[in-house]
Amino acid sequence: MKARTSDIENAAGVLRAGGLVALPTETVYGLGANAEDPAAVARIFQVKGRPPSHPLIVHIGGAEQLDDWVKDVPATARLLAEHFWPGPLTLVLRRGRRVPLEATGGLETVAVRVPDHPVALALLSAFGGGVTAPSANRFGSVSPTTADHVRAELGEAVDFVLDGGPCEVGVESTIVDATGEIPSILRPGGVTREDLEAVLGCPLAVPSTSRVRVPGQHPSHYAPRARVVLVEPEKVVAEAELAQDLGHQVGVFLPPALSDTAVKAHAVVTVPRSPAAYARGLYGFLRELDRQGCDLIIASLPVEEGLGLAIANRLRRAAGPRT
Repeated sequence: MKARTSDIENAAGVLRAGGLVALPTETVYGLGANAEDPAAVARIFQVKGRPPSHPLIVHIGGAEQLDDWVKDVPATARLLAEHFWPGPLTLVLRRGRRVPLEATGGLETVAVRVPDHPVALALLSAFGGGVTAPSANRFGSVSPTTADHVRAELGEAVDFVLDGGPCEVGVESTIVDATGEIPSILRPGGVTREDLEAVLGCPLAVPSTSRVRVPGQHPSHYAPRARVVLVEPEKVVAEAELAQDLGHQVGVFLPPALSDTAVKAHAVVTVPRSPAAYARGLYGFLRELDRQGCDLIIASLPVEEGLGLAIANRLRRAAGPRT
């Protein structure tokens, strides 16, 4: 925890004054505003270049505050909150009166979570309210997992940056629609489908589309400047070398099984064998290949179980409709 107590108090003051604070969470850095201040919330959309129809997540300090922000909380939602909060799980529920429509994209549902990071929790305690906080980056680009990422991308558009070190999870929270009788996963993330199913005792669907709009559903999202192309694992090397021969500056995500393979490419990232390590490093890898001047990134999808489901989701969005 790099942020000092004085930093947290200053950041809380910025929020009270209608300003924007970049704050660390266990997933990614968020661009935070007072969730009850429509003008401050509107600044988030302006700074990010985010369409106003895309809802934001409201971060609160504890599960005991849930009823202050939502209404009609089903037993399944309380069960999930009990097991996974603080943590990388977001619940979509009916909007309470404290939440302005500006924060929900005009919807009568709201996405809520309790972050599992000491700096974020300390800020929420000092502030005493809810904080809307999408990822602290331009809309559609790679999410930030360090304070330096935020400073490099948003600069002086952020009024205060709280540095809490690198994010431990590295991909965004899992979003679960808890408004109906049977929950469903709207966005895979830091809590795995398998863990959710173990708690609920039933299988959960991961629909490709949803009646509820949530963050991260845009066809192209989490995207670096370089074009991302997804191929089968056994074709990564051949596709990368062909593209390099055709004049591209190619970056490669080399699968763990091919870690000892030499690749003719501009830059190579060997994917960690551990899904947790891969998730933690994913956005940093994409940013690094951008920094090295790659214009094309060749990657393959991991096995879509555990955190591999979230990683695959992010890679598909990074590739967008072009692949």
